[in-house]
Amino acid sequence: MSATGDAGQRLFVGGEWVEPDGGYYAVVDPASEETVGWAPEATRDQVRDAAAAAREALGAWSRTAPEERAAVLARTAEIIGQRFLPYAELAQAETGATTGTARGMQVGVGAARFRRYARVEPAEWAIPPQINEAGPMGRAGVMGALAVRQPVGVVTCVTSYNNPWANPAGKIAPALAMGNTVVVKPAPQDPLSVYRMAEALEAAGAPAGVVNVVSGRAVEVGEAAVSSPDVDMVSFTGSTAVGQRIAEVCGRDMKRQLMELGGKGAAVVFDDADVGSVVAGIGTTFSFYSGQICTAPTRVLAQRGVYDRLVEQLAAYAGRLTVGDPREPSTVVGPVISAAHRDRVESYVETGRKEGAVVVAGGERPPQERGFYVAPTLLADCANDMTVAREEIFGPVVCVIPFDEEEEGIALANDTDYGLIDYVWSGDIARAFRVARRLRAGGVGVNTVGRNMEAPFGGFKRSGVGRDVGSYALHAYSEVQAIVWPG
Repeated sequence: MSATGDAGQRLFVGGEWVEPDGGYYAVVDPASEETVGWAPEATRDQVRDAAAAAREALGAWSRTAPEERAAVLARTAEIIGQRFLPYAELAQAETGATTGTARGMQVGVGAARFRRYARVEPAEWAIPPQINEAGPMGRAGVMGALAVRQPVGVVTCVTSYNNPWANPAGKIAPALAMGNTVVVKPAPQDPLSVYRMAEALEAAGAPAGVVNVVSGRAVEVGEAAVSSPDVDMVSFTGSTAVGQRIAEVCGRDMKRQLMELGGKGAAVVFDDADVGSVVAGIGTTFSFYSGQICTAPTRVLAQRGVYDRLVEQLAAYAGRLTVGDPREPSTVVGPVISAAHRDRVESYVETGRKEGAVVVAGGERPPQERGFYVAPTLLADCANDMTVAREEIFGPVVCVIPFDEEEEGIALANDTDYGLIDYVWSGDIARAFRVARRLRAGGVGVNTVGRNMEAPFGGFKRSGVGRDVGSYALHAYSEVQAIVWPG
């Protein structure tokens, strides 16, 4: 049976392409509002079948040599590379990403993550021997010990809509590298790309049941993928509200969790900062994924001496950005994912106006006749207790808040429920690092919005639980076992 039938995309369960018992639903291009394809709607029983298939495949896959697992991941990366352009075109159609983003940051990063975890790393290490005196536990002796990373088991990967390649690849590849099997539940808005990833893994030789993909719009699809008794761990990327509900289910059964949740990144900008660098960095919020990214510096804390200049230049930057068809080379800002999300983002801007923020750029719907477009919007004269400063908007909207002294800037940055990625801009590097260490965030960019892809990624507070990326992902998808013996 092929991956697609006359009606649409099939589910991938136990190495078979399966007709969905729940029928199909349309995947819509957010730029044109046209149907991209038909995604399968799994039933609760089909999701449980997928988890059972992953459980059945776990024993053999977990005992497969790490080098063999790595070879499957390497071949997957090669196959993605061979199919790069059609995969990127599909990702663009599903997400509304610009061509550069779809190619470089979606499919390109997805392939890179499979390549990264095709590198075998040691999964065990010696612990210094312990010398024990004679006593109630026995005779005097030396105890040797070894720490061994073992697979967690069956991992449910619930992925985000903003990047249907990099996000699932960042879960699937390290999970498989460590000997786990996976059930992937893609975001309902753009699941077709994740099925292409499953095709690549199948072609690369991943055994039946090692990778399973089940999609659907119904809440019960995700619930079944999380609550199945065959599932040992849940890796989730998405909103804090959904993450909290998943955590409650995981807590009842003591399932492992890896949660990458919301963000409200603070950019602390001091008077001595390079304003051009600041504007270019913060400006990515307007353009990159149309602001639909949890790491965006959406809450700008500007010291008084630079505040007016920064607001003026950010407004000018936002006004220069071309909004429109993401397939056009001149386009910088594409659509947001859906009409409902566009309405949500616009309602936040209106709330900001009502609470006293000044709209200095954007704020009006772009003139395109079709597509879910939001103008890059800058809100000035904000206060940290405004709704636009407290809640994750997940769109091309930036709010600017003034502060006077360093201590006030740090306090404002930390006065949030979130703590994913913050930023500091200052010409005084010593101060920048001093401030960075006091920010309650899982990561801090100093004079940059760039990322080191081996650095641990995750959040403080309501921004998540656990860390992944680089070797930290191998840790996240494994349990540590101690083996002790007499020396």
